[in-house]
Amino acid sequence: MAHNKQTNIDLTNKAVNNIRILSAAMVEKAKSGHPGGAMGGADFIHILYSEFLKFNPSDPTWIHRDRFFMDAGHMSPMLYSILTLQGKYDMEELRNFRQWGSLTPGHPEVDILRGVENTSGPLGQGHAMAVGAAIVERFLCSKFGEWMAHKTYAFISDGGIQEEVSQGAGRIAGFLGLSNLIMFYDANKIQLSTPVSEVTDEDTKAKYEAWGWNVIEVDGHDHVQIRKALTSANEETKKPTLIIGHTIIGKGAVDEDGNPFEGKTSLHGQPLSGAGASFEKTIENLGGDINDPFQVFPEVASYYDGVNKCMAEYVSNKQHFQANWEMEKPELAQKLRDFFEMKTIEKVDFSSIAQKSGAPTRAASSLVLSTFADEIENMIVASADLSNSDKTDGFLKKTTVMSRDNHGGRFLQVGVSELTMACLANGMALHGGVIPVVGTFFVFSDYMKPAYRLSALMELPVKFVWTHDAFRVGEDGPTHQPVEHEAQIRLMEKLQNHKGKNSMLALRPSDAEETTVAWEMALKNTETPSALILSRQNIKSLPTQNGSSRYEEAKGANQGGYIVLDSDQPDVILIGSGSEVSTLVGGAELLKEYKVRVVAIPSEGLFKIQPPSYQDKVLPNDIPKFGLTAGLPSTLRELVGDKGQVWGLNHFGHSAPAGVLDEKFGFTAENVAKEVRSFLKSLA
Repeated sequence: MAHNKQTNIDLTNKAVNNIRILSAAMVEKAKSGHPGGAMGGADFIHILYSEFLKFNPSDPTWIHRDRFFMDAGHMSPMLYSILTLQGKYDMEELRNFRQWGSLTPGHPEVDILRGVENTSGPLGQGHAMAVGAAIVERFLCSKFGEWMAHKTYAFISDGGIQEEVSQGAGRIAGFLGLSNLIMFYDANKIQLSTPVSEVTDEDTKAKYEAWGWNVIEVDGHDHVQIRKALTSANEETKKPTLIIGHTIIGKGAVDEDGNPFEGKTSLHGQPLSGAGASFEKTIENLGGDINDPFQVFPEVASYYDGVNKCMAEYVSNKQHFQANWEMEKPELAQKLRDFFEMKTIEKVDFSSIAQKSGAPTRAASSLVLSTFADEIENMIVASADLSNSDKTDGFLKKTTVMSRDNHGGRFLQVGVSELTMACLANGMALHGGVIPVVGTFFVFSDYMKPAYRLSALMELPVKFVWTHDAFRVGEDGPTHQPVEHEAQIRLMEKLQNHKGKNSMLALRPSDAEETTVAWEMALKNTETPSALILSRQNIKSLPTQNGSSRYEEAKGANQGGYIVLDSDQPDVILIGSGSEVSTLVGGAELLKEYKVRVVAIPSEGLFKIQPPSYQDKVLPNDIPKFGLTAGLPSTLRELVGDKGQVWGLNHFGHSAPAGVLDEKFGFTAENVAKEVRSFLKSLA
């Protein structure tokens, strides 16, 4: 059953003005925020939510719902207002806008139960996430049938259109022919500090049409035009649709004399009273009660009750159809449940993966990914034009590339577009039903920082594969040799999220077998993003101590760090991760005069949250510690302690073969032995 679109004009206008009143009131009470855009976008958001958006009033997590992705996070008052009309927020929560402990933060933070599908604020990322979600919808429909079809809506502003990530998102959505994606561009010609005319005069319509989009231009305050555009967009079967809505920022605002005060730059980022408008006169002009603007008009509340009832009937019919489908196709129905419950990972037998001794960890990862290609049907792997270098092609070789004619492909070639790729992965994870994996060189993780930061904020289990992890990239030179990057990731993985847990799991495995364990850890980590930091060059497999397999001993990585090589009552402990651990083992073998322990710390953040008794068992406080890192010395500083020493880099790399760089930079077993001797003598 569709929404009732035969809406009384006066009632529609009243509902729109209700959104404007609540939006202005929230910002005014908080004494900060962005009222203008929310007031200008109110017409579209009301028509969308009351007449087109499909949702389950009793279960916001219903997997067949339409998704709405907010890009313009500063327009959160508009989102909270429309969700209040739906019944998901109450007036006290609106009054607490931007306050401590509030459920209505200044920029939306993902809260599916409240109808907030994504965290937004950094412009451009929100609509790129929508592209990722739209990809998943097409992927799932290719597997389970078009009865599952639903739409992905996005709301973007002038600033989001300008952010560079929009280039990648627009290109990919058009290239893939994502006809289920409908984006509204709130073109009010005003941004935070200037009119848009002082920034750009590009032809946005022509740009999106060149990418293969269906573009419709409307008066963003004309409800008839908005309805017609949304109807046309929903009927489109070949292309994503961009609806360019020409709106007026601060629509409905007036000054002290009751004269219109609209279209002003000042209305973008401050309360009406600080922008030159009159808050009181504006509330009166919109039909609100200045003594209590935090109200939903009774007739508007009644109308949205009707929308919810209509949607409940729609959902009931959909669920009835699904029940019949499940009876007819029980195996497919079970697979659908497994996709969303992430039970697909249970099929993987990690202990059976036979790694090649001494392989680069990127090659070891490739072998694991080839196993995933056989076993995990809901994994989508993407690479930024590097699949044969980051070795995600281990997955590609057993799957097909996603395209406009093959939405069921499990490998996504995004081109040279790292930030967009990471944003797409966030959108995929938000949609649910798939496991997104993205690969590129570690040095290019810089391009992805804004996105993996949001992965951490939203607690999304995106898997990042970062290869070519150190200066040993060699001849490509310093532009391609990550030096400071691991230090940055280690800071991120120790940063706590809202639940008080580490915001990321970052793993730099020490050899091929530990790479298998690292992938197992990453796959089972469903609460935060995971990163695998992998080598380009061969790494000698580490020795075993207790007669067990290297894979079994590498399971020590589950505690973040473990003893690789030990002796009774060691004189010194050598600490590292990744390539450096085998170098430390070589150094230990040369230190005949000392008892040496070697410890691998693939995840410093995970190690630091282990019980103190375990940490002290691995790294006793009273034993001197020497760290080796191919990054900044600060990477291991906390682990070696104030009296310890770290051998690392305080400079960029150079263009030369990896072996030459190891010699020049002191990353050899001989230099480790030399430096440890010097260090221990200094303590004597």
